Amino acid sequence: MPRDQRGFTLVELLVVVAVIAILTTISLTIFNNVQSRSRMAKAQADTRTLASAVGAYQAHMGQMPAALADLTVAQTNVTGQVAGPFMAADPAPPAGWTYGYSTGGPTGYTITAAGDSTTITRP
Repeated sequence: MPRDQRGFTLVELLVVVAVIAILTTISLTIFNNVQSRSRMAKAQADTRTLASAVGAYQAHMGQMPAALADLTVAQTNVTGQVAGPFMAADPAPPAGWTYGYSTGGPTGYTITAAGDSTTITRP
């Protein structure tokens, strides 16, 4: 057999495959982490927006909305002034997240977003 044959040995190919597998694992882990942080950032922004709309509703109506759906329609207060809608539409939560709203408590209301083993509460 001539000694001038060129090619890769089995060990060299196995090393390349192992390096590719390690890099793929690292990149998928980072990708999943970035997606999770993105979902959390959207939920935080949505809860801030909802809290702001609830504050505007409360300033106009003198009371808290019974449900978040009240923010998407025009409201008339006791003096006959019409304002709103305070939001164009209810924000859609990120995949795997849920939004909640309840009245009462020391601040008058609570907005929660839950998902990815995290809970965000406003105010």
